[in-house]
Amino acid sequence: MIIVTGGAGFIGSNVVAALDQHEDVVVCDWLGDEGKWRNIAKHPLADVILPKDLLAFIEAKAREITAIYHLGAISETTAVDGDLVVQQNFRTSVDLWKACARHGIPFIFASSAATYGDGDLGFEDSNDLDAISKLRPLNLYGWSKWLFDCWVLRHGVKAAPKVWAGLRFFNVYGPNEYHKGAMQSLVSKIVAAHRPGEAVKLFKSYKDGFADGEQLRDFIWVDDVVSVMLWLGARSEPGGILNVGTGTARSFADLARAAVLACDDTPRIEFIEMPESIRPAYQYYTCADMRRLRALGYNHGFTSLEDGVTRYVRDYLRAADKYR
Repeated sequence: MIIVTGGAGFIGSNVVAALDQHEDVVVCDWLGDEGKWRNIAKHPLADVILPKDLLAFIEAKAREITAIYHLGAISETTAVDGDLVVQQNFRTSVDLWKACARHGIPFIFASSAATYGDGDLGFEDSNDLDAISKLRPLNLYGWSKWLFDCWVLRHGVKAAPKVWAGLRFFNVYGPNEYHKGAMQSLVSKIVAAHRPGEAVKLFKSYKDGFADGEQLRDFIWVDDVVSVMLWLGARSEPGGILNVGTGTARSFADLARAAVLACDDTPRIEFIEMPESIRPAYQYYTCADMRRLRALGYNHGFTSLEDGVTRYVRDYLRAADKYR
């Protein structure tokens, strides 16, 4: 039995889809009224449990659980309720870590590239506590993930699960993100708003060295993320805190052109003012340093931006059924 927390969410439901032919899968999530149930509607599940019941469930079923993939979190970068974010993103993660350590259950959890802040200190996934302590995330969400990473390296390793890894996801895109509203990937937003012949609107740049539309991100197709997660979960040794990106930075203009081309249209881009409220915390460049994951032996390739965006648009966003 495998538990996926946040299993009805974006990345979590893609993990569920990858597992459902091979394992009994338990989804732990709040389904709410946003249609998240559709993300898991195609997959027979062993159970669906509420987050408040998870620790008791683990204690009752510990001998049957072969891994926990912990993706449940408040992931909005605009979140402002510090107490709620700490409870959901930090405290719950600590409790799950301790439960997995106690019962010898492999534990793969989501960190975030948001822990790197503005990127001035680079994007190396060092597991040196002193190095991580110097990072300064730009928002509450990123700080909560950074806080747990620090806890793991300072306290958690003293009594750790037999297999564990914390994954700093970069810019993930793919199916089943539709419930996320404003937090959906730009690909999804572009396709939803696109009309033939109309221009895609991207933010202007406000930083020297970056032309309009040339702000750079490490965009990664969700299937590549899932591949890394399942590979780490099947290992017999800890992986540590690791980046999960492609190792290549691409521009928002590149992504917009790929999305419009996949809609069988000619790309046109217009640049608009960025809201002043987000300018101070805006990242102009992210790119995962992938050397540590490769050193562990992960030798699979990563999907190109053009191939991933084309698949997403044609197989999901413009299909009659957009769910996986």
